Amino acid sequence: MLQVGALRGVVALDGPSGTGKSTVAQRLAADLGAHYLDTGAMYRAAALGVLRDGVDPADPAAVSATVERLSIDVGTDPGAAAVTLDGLDVSAEIRSAPVTSVVSPVSAVPEVRTLLVAQQREIIGTAAGIVVEGRDIGTVVAPDAPLKVFLTATPAQRAQRRASQDGVSDLDVVRRSVEWRDRLDSTRAASPLRPADDAVELDTTELDATEVLAALHELVAQRGLLVVVPSAPRGRP
Repeated sequence: MLQVGALRGVVALDGPSGTGKSTVAQRLAADLGAHYLDTGAMYRAAALGVLRDGVDPADPAAVSATVERLSIDVGTDPGAAAVTLDGLDVSAEIRSAPVTSVVSPVSAVPEVRTLLVAQQREIIGTAAGIVVEGRDIGTVVAPDAPLKVFLTATPAQRAQRRASQDGVSDLDVVRRSVEWRDRLDSTRAASPLRPADDAVELDTTELDATEVLAALHELVAQRGLLVVVPSAPRGRP
């Protein structure tokens, strides 16, 4: 049953790594009693499958053939969004450095994007309300989403956040990795990273997660995306 303030429709959150997408997307979905979809986790699972099969990430045909054989499932509970690959939970393994190093070239393969976008749209279509995060949600996956937000932050701030998240002390190494992924994601032929024409751009450089979350709540309310259920009359259950 829908609760007071429950989300209806799709909130699309896009942006590069280190902008705080995952943190605020999960919290927003939990706050609004909504489903949550991390599309990046699906591409990471695909990249893990490619690594396990010993496939060259730079070989699009081989990558496509491998990913087509994989069974990738993601949970949509914001409190327990597990990711499975061929029936095994890989939620932790997909965050490893080896996977991070190949996820951009794997996700740049057009056939891979076609496969996973179709799966993502199917998941979105079954949810009354869902917060979806990624890099092409507002432009490709859910272009009709009533609220599209593109999160940004300075490269230095994003590198600092990634370093803290991954427990890496060499900030320069992280900064180069972030810039490398930015280049790959924004210049790929299929679904490049860019804000949708009607997206709200939100710079998170000087904001913490609580402040970003507050801004998102305000945008959701402004767009009229909350289902309000009248309280029962007194004396009635």
